[in-house]
Amino acid sequence: MKFSWARAGTWLIAFIVGAVYGLAGTIAHSFAIGWLPLGLILSLLGCAAILAAVRLLTADRWSALAAGMGMMIATLVFSGRGPGGSVIVPDSVLGQVWTIAIPILVLLVVAWPALPPRRADVPLEAN
Repeated sequence: MKFSWARAGTWLIAFIVGAVYGLAGTIAHSFAIGWLPLGLILSLLGCAAILAAVRLLTADRWSALAAGMGMMIATLVFSGRGPGGSVIVPDSVLGQVWTIAIPILVLLVVAWPALPPRRADVPLEAN
């Protein structure tokens, strides 16, 4: 695998997209309707969908890893105490699940085996 500027650009764009999804999920994960943690569910689904899309569309583990690193770094940066003393990710069950689920999700998508190339369909013979 040779280096190319196109691949580096893809990794950079994947990182930025992952950071945007990670930021959105970090902000929205604590939304709940009654007992249903709707924000956490939708945030995890969105992050899983973008990771799978990057992996499938680029056929490159490194692009999916770049998107995942963007998500994890956004979560890390915004989970600490801000300069005004505010905390976006509180030390609650939802916050802990969000903080742990993203690296596990990235690991699953990046480590998933590559799909074999598709064969041309062979027409069935008429009996």
